[in-house]
Amino acid sequence: MTKSNFEQTKLVTISVILLALNNSASGMGLRAFVALPVEKGGNVVRFQLLHNTDKDITQIISSGAYGFNAKQTLLFGVPYRLSPSEKSRLGDASIMFRQITSQIDSKSGTNRFALLGGAVVPGNSERNPAIQSGFVYTHFKDRNEVDIDAIYQRGLDDRPDSGRYDLSWQYRLKPAKRPEWGVGAELNSVVELSGRWKEGNKTTQQLTVGLQQIHQKWVIEGGVTKDLNNNRNLSLLISTRFHF
Repeated sequence: MTKSNFEQTKLVTISVILLALNNSASGMGLRAFVALPVEKGGNVVRFQLLHNTDKDITQIISSGAYGFNAKQTLLFGVPYRLSPSEKSRLGDASIMFRQITSQIDSKSGTNRFALLGGAVVPGNSERNPAIQSGFVYTHFKDRNEVDIDAIYQRGLDDRPDSGRYDLSWQYRLKPAKRPEWGVGAELNSVVELSGRWKEGNKTTQQLTVGLQQIHQKWVIEGGVTKDLNNNRNLSLLISTRFHF
């Protein structure tokens, strides 16, 4: 093997190691799903239970992701209302394609930017679909991770336009150094600022705080969400996700 080929092989090996470290089961915001890295052929499933204590509404959101390769991922989510009991409980399904356009990895972290595009499929014939687009940015270094995403939904027919954003900060409480090769577990704190907007209504600003326990192939997490412009609106959430 020539010196040039050896250097190329070494660079490829280092890149693969860094990619593996950054793409194991990892932290992300509690409210959004679009920032999670997924390796080629990888699958992620998340089940999230949400309960609004003031309106007494409980729903479960089933989300999934499939990695076509290290840069292209299919994301989807389907909400289902458990209570109160009404005729239509199935919410609108979200289908998104994520294309990573820039990624810079280092030994201590990564910077990643991706574009999002997809559709909202109505849960029943009484609602109309929407097309959606947006972006997501992730900055991870040492014990800190910041995820930023924004999504705009263009309603079709008489469906109102809507949008959302999530700004999340995760801090690894323990261990002080990230476990190597997925050995052991991590405990993260999460602080997340979110906004939800629908055409004709004011934007709802929300603050979520919670914890994540991250293992190599599964994560359990929970938190509390407070509407900043509604003193009475408080929601509880707990979720688990599996990486395989």
